[in-house]
Amino acid sequence: MFDTAIPKGRIPDAALKLAGERPWSDVTLMDIAAAANVTLAELRKSYGSKSQIVAAIMRAIDDQVLAKAGAAAEGQPKRDLVFEVVMSRFDAMTPYKAAIRSIAAAGAVDTTLIAPFLNSQRWMLAAAGIDADGPGGLVRTAGLGLVYKQVFDVWLADEDPGMSRTMAALDMRLRRGERTLSTVDGLAGGIVRIATDLPGVLRNVFTGRRDRTEP
Repeated sequence: MFDTAIPKGRIPDAALKLAGERPWSDVTLMDIAAAANVTLAELRKSYGSKSQIVAAIMRAIDDQVLAKAGAAAEGQPKRDLVFEVVMSRFDAMTPYKAAIRSIAAAGAVDTTLIAPFLNSQRWMLAAAGIDADGPGGLVRTAGLGLVYKQVFDVWLADEDPGMSRTMAALDMRLRRGERTLSTVDGLAGGIVRIATDLPGVLRNVFTGRRDRTEP
């Protein structure tokens, strides 16, 4: 996933390996630098914090998903396209699941990761052929972010190689979102609670708070 011939690639690669071996909260920047065979000064030139390293990992997953994205078949429902893209993302993350689970369990998310997280959602929408620009795009991006966070939690606990629980959870939530639309113009384009309480939705996404109506 990373070009380990250069420090910028070795650093996140080393971080993933360390996170897969022990709790991410116990991994220090010095640990990462040593595992990547760089000095702290060299690490700082590429990444200013552990959160920036995590953002680079997210970006690398984005790149894998986008590289596999293909043109949609004519008439294919948007929901199906989003389903395929999101599952492609979980496929790309599966080899690093232990590390991602460790990072996710580390505690409160650094707010500097909000922008990379939303950018990932925006590009997943783009890969599904859904407009993610402008105010409407922001609503769709936030909507997908909420769906993704809910299903991500299921994926972390899903030990089935076929990801049956993950697929079922994603399908259910996408269908639930689709039913709230008067016309299926884009995922979550008309979800009322997102449109009316976007700050609250984003807060729930990044704190891990669940809607009481969720199973």
